[in-house]
Amino acid sequence: MAKSRFVKVRCSKCKNIQTIFGKASTKVRCLGCEGILAVPSGGNAKIRARVEEVL
Repeated sequence: MAKSRFVKVRCSKCKNIQTIFGKASTKVRCLGCEGILAVPSGGNAKIRARVEEVL
């Protein structure tokens, strides 16, 4: 059974660092520039930003 984790990511457009949920069920947008950081894809979210740290 896979564990749910939070992931610290860096936006590729504005370089804002944000913590998101690894199994997000909706699109996750950057708080700085409204760019898409992650999209849902079944179980785990497909992360479209640079992963800085897994918490």
